[in-house]
Amino acid sequence: QVQLVESGGGLVQPGGSLRLSCAASGSIFSRYPMGWYRQAPGKQRELVATFTSSGNTYFADSIKGRFTISRDNEYNTVYLQMNSLKPEDTALYYCAILNIMSQTPRYWGLGTQVTVSS
Repeated sequence: QVQLVESGGGLVQPGGSLRLSCAASGSIFSRYPMGWYRQAPGKQRELVATFTSSGNTYFADSIKGRFTISRDNEYNTVYLQMNSLKPEDTALYYCAILNIMSQTPRYWGLGTQVTVSS
């Protein structure tokens, strides 16, 4: 059974930073790409960033230059460092283990809320 547990969300002022963590159970973590998604109220879930097992990364245009993604295979954890946060970054952030070929989500976490507001 694979489980993903996100943490690190909270309330932050515009321009602030947060680091999200996603801890995965199970032994498959290191072989699969990982991704962070987010869903704002009334909007569809969208891809934020991905990190493959070989080290390739992808970032959505809306967060390029502000967010970074990293992973620690020893601790089965993936991180999303979010800087220069904007109110439009407010959303429920999810991590996911992705399918290797299709890069589509295979397993989801329950999410952690990020609210950017003054």
